[in-house]
Amino acid sequence: MEMRSRTAASPEIREFAKRLVIYEAAGDSPPGTDLPAEVRVAEKLRQPLSRLAGVSGFRALLVRALTLAKAQAPGLVSVKVNPDGSLEGLGESGNRAQDSETGVILIAELLGLLAAFVGGAFTFRLVLDVWPGFPVLDKEPWRKNDHDGPG
Repeated sequence: MEMRSRTAASPEIREFAKRLVIYEAAGDSPPGTDLPAEVRVAEKLRQPLSRLAGVSGFRALLVRALTLAKAQAPGLVSVKVNPDGSLEGLGESGNRAQDSETGVILIAELLGLLAAFVGGAFTFRLVLDVWPGFPVLDKEPWRKNDHDGPG
């Protein structure tokens, strides 16, 4: 069986990531912080994924997502993943529109990699567990060719 390298999240997953970031932005940020929605999304995913794959497993996934995202969004050049899996430097350029766009690319890559490794149905359920009120569309991106069953 031939393994093909995944080079970028699909436009559908990118749109899903954008909707997720918008949904998170509409919510309340933690008291005493002013974290961009993209960082909050990554942080909320870090908790359950670190329990599942360990901190180093989550960190490796996020580092790979960041590497893929940097190829599409040079504005991410100063962003780094800390040893605990947290992000540093995202949303600090001062250009909120650009920061949001590059952050969505990073979140899309993270979700795309997660779906590639554990399946779309699991990824979709994880998102709904973390954001139970997230509005689900009739046709979500990774459900169309998902071989691990319905969500």
